[in-house]
Amino acid sequence: MNEIREYEEKIDSKWQESYLKLAKIVADNIPEGFELQMQYGFPTYVVPLSVYPEGYLHRSDEPLPFISLAAQKRHLALYHMGIMGNKKLLEWFQEAYKEQVPTKLNMGKSCIRFTNPEKIPYELIGELVTKMSMEEWINAYQKYSVAKKTSK
Repeated sequence: MNEIREYEEKIDSKWQESYLKLAKIVADNIPEGFELQMQYGFPTYVVPLSVYPEGYLHRSDEPLPFISLAAQKRHLALYHMGIMGNKKLLEWFQEAYKEQVPTKLNMGKSCIRFTNPEKIPYELIGELVTKMSMEEWINAYQKYSVAKKTSK
């Protein structure tokens, strides 16, 4: 956890308060079983190897990532891996975002970017985090992995 604390202390003052609030929302709403650790340079909630020993991309030393938080130079980012292959969840989030936030959604495959610290829908993010259990994420990841292998 020292690595995470050090990461948070280095966040630019423009983003630090919003980042910490976002991190608390995620921590308060993350389903049971996920563990917080540094992965790929960001605080990340992962499926522990004790639960999913195959690991991410079949790397037995790398836990399966689920949600990461990052403070970039021009935005905060929440990476929600489960939203990428779950059309129903993605559509729900896009609609709810549109209803609650006046600015356009800035999003990649799994990355939700917040470029204005005043326009972060914390409650919506909290709700998004609750919508996929660890078991559901593992199942979705396995289906995605198999589908990707067979399409090669």
